[in-house]
Amino acid sequence: MGVMRFVVPQCESLSDWPEVYRAYASGLDRSVWPTRVEFDGQNIICRRQNSESSRLHVAWPVDGFGRPVLATAMLPERETPYVLAVELARGKIVQVRNLRAELSGSDLTLPAEYHEHYAQAHREFGQAASSQDNVVEATAAAKRAIHHACHAAELLAYAYSQQYLESRHQQYDKLPTSLGCRLDTELFGPAAQELFCSAFNSAAVPVEWQIVEPIEGEADWTTLDAQVEWCLENRLVMRGGPLFDLSPRGMPKWLWEWEQDFWNLQSFVCDFVETAVSRYTGKIRIWELAACANSGGALMLSEEQRLTLVAKTLEVARHIDEEAQFAIRIDQPWGEYQARGQHRLSPLHFADALVRAGLGLSALNLEIAVGYRPRGTPSRDLLEFSSMIDRWCALGIPLQITLAFPSGDDPDPLAEDDLEVDEPSWKQPWTPTAQAQWFDTLLPLLIAKPAVAAVYWSQFSDASPHTFPHSGLVAPDGTPKPILEHMIEYRREHLK
Repeated sequence: MGVMRFVVPQCESLSDWPEVYRAYASGLDRSVWPTRVEFDGQNIICRRQNSESSRLHVAWPVDGFGRPVLATAMLPERETPYVLAVELARGKIVQVRNLRAELSGSDLTLPAEYHEHYAQAHREFGQAASSQDNVVEATAAAKRAIHHACHAAELLAYAYSQQYLESRHQQYDKLPTSLGCRLDTELFGPAAQELFCSAFNSAAVPVEWQIVEPIEGEADWTTLDAQVEWCLENRLVMRGGPLFDLSPRGMPKWLWEWEQDFWNLQSFVCDFVETAVSRYTGKIRIWELAACANSGGALMLSEEQRLTLVAKTLEVARHIDEEAQFAIRIDQPWGEYQARGQHRLSPLHFADALVRAGLGLSALNLEIAVGYRPRGTPSRDLLEFSSMIDRWCALGIPLQITLAFPSGDDPDPLAEDDLEVDEPSWKQPWTPTAQAQWFDTLLPLLIAKPAVAAVYWSQFSDASPHTFPHSGLVAPDGTPKPILEHMIEYRREHLK
């Protein structure tokens, strides 16, 4: 077993810093390794299954940026503990430098403020690196370097997204990207219908097994049929699904009695997929076949069984409607869940196996749910989001993005009871205003990337049962949150 040690002076607020125990290590290709993190009163100890060089990823407090996940550069094992803040500063500066080098031939215009922050980050890092015999002094200088490096990273990513967005608009007056939202499990009233059609050109119709057939043999398609007709009337691009959801509470309860009989279980799933796709052939042309198959949790299926199930259902669905497009949803696309040691394949490798199988997978839907535990995505800066999207682009098929972000942290009785809002980690506490600002930060980057074909929000209203607490665009009393008006403006300015 490999061991790496990092020193943090005077415990550096570890008493109110639970994120340190969620830290993890990754390799050269950024695949996450099974990791156990301990604290012995002086050092953070990171234990892995091998002794290769690795990065440590940890949520680190940065003034003005909350607690984003930062990563060290690749580090070899050594007896002397690393000063954690120094290595995080080194990693962030290297990341900014590398992306700037990649964009050097693109005529990217950067503001003077970027150069000031980047130069100051180097100066502070030089002081930190040269004073590591004094951990307190080195950490203080490294924290200043991280602060400036994060500012430089944000300015670089912002300039990239704005200028590439302008470049796309030179080709398209209105971008062909879909902006959509999941429909509620109940039909909309007139006011909600008007808001939805003003904000979105696409809709995710919840053709989900758990909704359609909560009791075995008693399927009810009434609401879904009405939603499909409403979308057709309003000329909304439809995406149906996910037909089955392999997250811990994503499958019908009655199906659990078959979890030990995989082949009969597969038959049940294929029958539902065949029924759903047949029912809406010619109406729904884009399907989200499966959700959370990479991380799993439902029915205690192994990784191999989840891959087999997705591949088989994709084959069945393609046979029913050869003209339709089929996607799968990948949750936690950075792969943090691998740190628990229960998964062999990274999210990217899981998806790559299906792409290489030649079964006709049309797109990948990346779920980015910031601010939730245990299966959400930790907060990261815009540069990290950009780098992650670019890594997924390497698979060569279109990407869809599903977003969720909480507008509050009080109890949400209509959300799934196995999910809760995490401690604040973005720039601001969880509020409706923060939700809108996070969306404003991320959407221009996403629609600036040609590989991103669609962006969806996870839930329309908090008054309807939903997965992520306080993730809706409309409050339980029917009042639109600020984010909804922002979406309407983005669609009016950028999208069809």
